[in-house]
Amino acid sequence: MGVFRAMIARTFSAATSRSLRVCVVGSGPAGFYTAEKMLKAHEEAEVDIIDRLPTPFGLVRSGVAPDHPETKIVINQFSRVAHNERCSFFGNVSLGSSVSLSELRQIYHVVVLAYGAESDRVLGIPGEDLSGVHSAREFVWWYNGHPDLSQLAPDLKNTDTAIVLGQGNVALDVARILLRPPAELATTDIASHALAALKESSIRKVYLVGRRGPVQAACTAKELREILAIKDLYVNIKQDDLQITSADEEEMKNSRIRRRVYDLLSKASSSSQTHPSSGQPELHFTFFRKPDKFLESSDKSGHVAGVKFEKTTLKGSGNQIAAGTGQYEDLKCGLVLKSIGYKSIPVDGLPFDHSKGVVPNIRGRVVSSSDVGQPVDGLYVCGWLKRGPTGIIATNLYDAEETVTSISEDIKKKDLTSEFASGREGLLQLLENRKIKVVTFNDWEKIDSEEKRLGSLMGKPREKLTNWKDLLAK
Repeated sequence: MGVFRAMIARTFSAATSRSLRVCVVGSGPAGFYTAEKMLKAHEEAEVDIIDRLPTPFGLVRSGVAPDHPETKIVINQFSRVAHNERCSFFGNVSLGSSVSLSELRQIYHVVVLAYGAESDRVLGIPGEDLSGVHSAREFVWWYNGHPDLSQLAPDLKNTDTAIVLGQGNVALDVARILLRPPAELATTDIASHALAALKESSIRKVYLVGRRGPVQAACTAKELREILAIKDLYVNIKQDDLQITSADEEEMKNSRIRRRVYDLLSKASSSSQTHPSSGQPELHFTFFRKPDKFLESSDKSGHVAGVKFEKTTLKGSGNQIAAGTGQYEDLKCGLVLKSIGYKSIPVDGLPFDHSKGVVPNIRGRVVSSSDVGQPVDGLYVCGWLKRGPTGIIATNLYDAEETVTSISEDIKKKDLTSEFASGREGLLQLLENRKIKVVTFNDWEKIDSEEKRLGSLMGKPREKLTNWKDLLAK
């Protein structure tokens, strides 16, 4: 209670009655870029960032692969935003259970929703609920130490084959983590429980399966080069799959990325050995296949034993689509990771387009429906919740610029600060009344210091705290 009173007292002394009270829900790249741009654009703005997790930075912490430390450097920029005297971070505050959207809209002049996509698209085919079938998001959260998935315990010991559905960057990430020598991962910030499981892993063969062809593979050249560079890796790509059509040529003509990816796959195919040697890790790029059903093990009831695929062919021109041929084949495996897309979750009182998985909006202004509805006063959206789960970290920078521009335009039309909003002190009072333990940025820095201390003892940059109890104890 003393912590709350101290924060509220500081808030009153720092803020004026004319402060623009802004709440950003979500502390990933979209949230922090929005906060940064609001603070720069409006000197009278007081910005509070809330997140359901005790830790900030969203997918930079829980989504970026542990062997990509350079991508995480953006955390330094976000930390500078959090240290701004007009900005506060409040972790362990969940939209919906800790505080409702309608309450936030009463407390703040402006609410920006930037909480991303914390669920998964589903295939809707038989056997999807079998043990051993996971989403790539779950697997990524597991090896990155996300507190919700630290107990996932995927079975890596009782099978030598994993199938990854999808060929985007996330699919390549999970395949790389499965195939890369654990000794190389030991010096990263990978969660210890994941490293221990990977050291005991029996998986030596990974299939990356896509509905379309190599020209349409959704990964970037950078990610593809990285997985192809794994030490002593056998790469298998069928020569027939590399045959291209005039429609493929047109796609590559219009996209340098697709041309580069295709060229890398062609080169990998031609330079690869004919057969793998004993014990050699294997990566199989499998094209023109769509999953039809997951096959249950006859020996282990309720567990996946393979995937039945329908062969496909491409139809149309421009953005070609995969069509089934009525021909099928089975691939045996004991682990399936579905990398078919993240999905945002709606909250009460929020317009939501379930078919697209986004909040209907016009340049970041939330509207009452997708059919050019009326803007909802004071309510905005940014990031994956705004555009869908696409793009890289920097994409959120431009996304935030657009949303903040819309906010600024609306403020010019209507002086929001003429209306009373309790802002930070109102939120903190509400959370205190509900006995919710708030994790401040200062608390996060204690977690950060402890993780780095533990990591230094193990020869790694940090040893993540991976359960709620430990994170909330700091």
